[in-house]
Amino acid sequence: MIQRTLQPIIADYIGKGKAILLVGARQVGKSTLFHQIADTLQTPTLWLNCDQTSTRDMLTNPSLADLRLLIAGNKTIVIDEAQRVENIGLTLKLITDNIPNIQLLVTGSSYLGLHDRINEPLTGRKIEYFLYPISTEEIYRAEGLIAVREKLSLRLIYGSYPEVLYGTLPPPKTLRELAESYLYKDILELEGLRKSAVLQKLLTALALQIGSEVSYNELSKTIGIDNKTVEKYIDILEKCFIIFRLNSYSHNLRTELTKGKKIYFYDLGIRNAILSNFAPLEMRTDTGALWENFFIVERMKHNHYADRAVNTYFWRTADKQKIDYIEESNGELHLFEMKWNSKKQNSPFPNQFLKTYNPTHTDIITPENYLPFLIS
Repeated sequence: MIQRTLQPIIADYIGKGKAILLVGARQVGKSTLFHQIADTLQTPTLWLNCDQTSTRDMLTNPSLADLRLLIAGNKTIVIDEAQRVENIGLTLKLITDNIPNIQLLVTGSSYLGLHDRINEPLTGRKIEYFLYPISTEEIYRAEGLIAVREKLSLRLIYGSYPEVLYGTLPPPKTLRELAESYLYKDILELEGLRKSAVLQKLLTALALQIGSEVSYNELSKTIGIDNKTVEKYIDILEKCFIIFRLNSYSHNLRTELTKGKKIYFYDLGIRNAILSNFAPLEMRTDTGALWENFFIVERMKHNHYADRAVNTYFWRTADKQKIDYIEESNGELHLFEMKWNSKKQNSPFPNQFLKTYNPTHTDIITPENYLPFLIS
């Protein structure tokens, strides 16, 4: 089983008096990671799955006496899918403040309600981590360079969920089941949404626009809902770790587009499942967009696991000059342009941007040179 980058990092905080919160989309490996950590502790462990109604009822506004009976002699308590429990933060606070020598390991597959319920009650009592689908560096550490190169095309089509890369079922079947159960059923149930057809249309529209600027006004016309509803649904999808937004970089130039945004998917397998398109790369017209999405999210994984604070943007002007991806860290700018075809590197970075902002680094990223940017 592949070792996740976060495993030793989280293990170092075990037994230091803080609850450990691990968030990320469903099926990225949160429970598996906590299983691996719990196995190394060799202490009595209680597993509580909040997808189960009886568990949710037990953890909603319990008394301290009930919690003592529930925990009994266990020293490690794993609470899975905590976002499904009302007032979970108060329950966790009750445990950390009143039952000594307990290690809480808590997972969440959505920020919907979770941050509000946990942040204030657990101020100073928790450490939070985010788990992505499997990263390029994790594959490299487990299997080596040849495997990384062999898996690139497959990851652009099928993504990087653990079950997709290492499971027994065909990837399309795994992804279809995940999309149907999580994207539609889970999210609709979690947020109390009723219009599944609207959600499906929005996801399809977003999947078709990766790498392009997104207009909420155009989306509202395409789908037949108002702008506020579009924004609400996008916010929900972002808090469920399906998509993320890049805002436009703008400081000095009049021609810069200041309100633009681009939307990408955390996992390309989910994106392609939404479109029911698992065609090989040589038969696709969207390979460039897939490559752009892939590198940006892999770079985000790399920065996050290295605990590197980075602001991320894209750049556009009214006269259509562009930069795909910008990282801002410690006052320095790093510019990236993604090119799937390494022979097409004849589009330099706009002089207007270079002269105005004086970036520290500029790199054109291709399948031939991308790995040093993702592997430490």
